[in-house]
Amino acid sequence: MTYLAERSIEATTIEHPALFTVAESQGLRGEIAGGHTKNLFVKDKKGRHFLVVAEESRAVDLKSLHRLIGAQGRLSFASAEAMMALLGVEPGSVTAFGVLNDRAGQVTVVLDEGLLAHDMVNCHPLTNTATTTVATDGLMTFFRSTGHEPLVVRLDGETDQGNGRDG
Repeated sequence: MTYLAERSIEATTIEHPALFTVAESQGLRGEIAGGHTKNLFVKDKKGRHFLVVAEESRAVDLKSLHRLIGAQGRLSFASAEAMMALLGVEPGSVTAFGVLNDRAGQVTVVLDEGLLAHDMVNCHPLTNTATTTVATDGLMTFFRSTGHEPLVVRLDGETDQGNGRDG
């Protein structure tokens, strides 16, 4: 991705057939090192949008997540129209890199703390036909460069605003 290179964020991208689910991703990716993500684009009752970037194996309970992230009422999946308007991607291609297209800062990034334990993180580069590997610090730099300070969430109930890896 040009945006990453312009900010000296090293990344490697591998192309592959379109992947729509975590199971498909696990079956086709081979041995790509690092943490692998699943991404949920959700909204609260007030219409605020959140991009949840979680470890692929993490169970995300939308019924309780709203309390952890300060959302108003329960979360529901955002529409395909909102996804395209705010992240510039279609269903099946939601990715951490989508906030590049949220220039107005309408999306809150919610990052699974478990991803910070990995040296490298893998995300789709705005399409589900490739996987981009970036250092975890590089992903944090990317978020901040787009004006999105991630809300780091321990899915067991605690939050830590953008504090990065803990060692």
